Amino acid sequence: MEHLEELRKRIIWSLVGIAVAFFPCWSYAKEIYAFLVAPLKPFLPPGTRLAFLGLTDPFIMYFKMAGLAALFVASPFVLFQAWQFIAPGLYPRERRYALPFVIVTTLFFLAGGAFGYYVAFPAAAKFLLGIGADQLQPVITVTTYFGFLMTIILGLGLMFELPVVLFLLSLLGVVTPRFLMKQFRWAVVIIFTVAAIVTPTPDIFNQCVFAVPGVALYLVGVGAAALATRSRDKRRAAEAAGTA
Repeated sequence: MEHLEELRKRIIWSLVGIAVAFFPCWSYAKEIYAFLVAPLKPFLPPGTRLAFLGLTDPFIMYFKMAGLAALFVASPFVLFQAWQFIAPGLYPRERRYALPFVIVTTLFFLAGGAFGYYVAFPAAAKFLLGIGADQLQPVITVTTYFGFLMTIILGLGLMFELPVVLFLLSLLGVVTPRFLMKQFRWAVVIIFTVAAIVTPTPDIFNQCVFAVPGVALYLVGVGAAALATRSRDKRRAAEAAGTA
């Protein structure tokens, strides 16, 4: 129950941090909209705008955009809360990794979002809009567009945290590099399955845009786990020598 109470506390603080960041992002909603819609414009006829069907759709769209931006702005604070939840299970020496953890996880999260925005989404949009482009007129609603975009950006942002997760699991002694490499085939299957769920198209090209970075990140995580295991073994050896 104490762990659940601590988790509840960290979730509440994370939501507070996102809420604080939300209001400045809301004031720049139009600028955020222009930024998020920019990757789609090269694939649409000149002058084409996104459409909406319901009276509340623009408000909901701006709300979601501000929330997405607030999540990225508040990500260092949110990830610090995640560290605060994990830290009690670590040794005092390992708790000093708080600042590197926040910096690295934030950079990986931002890198995943940037990869989704600059690489994955344009590739998927080009493929989707290229189907039937000679015969069909695209009428894209803001609801479907931003739902699609947010899935890609958030999905890849979380996927890019994989090396950090594997490092922490190794630091806690849950997994070892040997175990991770032994389960590599299953990891590839899981990564491609997740990519198939996140990918909005059934073609293998767009699926690989998601899955190949995931496999590479898994291998990076194995390397990070090896470093964590080596550090842990050295510390235990030093403690044993000191005790003897």
